[in-house]
Amino acid sequence: MNPVDTAELTGLITGYYRETLGDDTLDAASDFFEAGGDSLAAFQIVGRLHELLDAEIAVALVFTYPSPAELAQVVVDDLALAPASA
Repeated sequence: MNPVDTAELTGLITGYYRETLGDDTLDAASDFFEAGGDSLAAFQIVGRLHELLDAEIAVALVFTYPSPAELAQVVVDDLALAPASA
């Protein structure tokens, strides 16, 4: 897995929100719940992050950190703390 930049990941997650929730007006500060997000959409977003990063991402993070910017920051922080695979 390549290191990921927070700003780059924020942009990607914003795109995932737009596609998954069907709203092109969403931005990095948009709230997942206010945009109509539900558990199915959260699983879809986490699935795409898993594919992108090849890392387990807890779906609960989408609910705890509902904006793309917040979610990206916590994912980058979590990945930085994860032990490197051999």
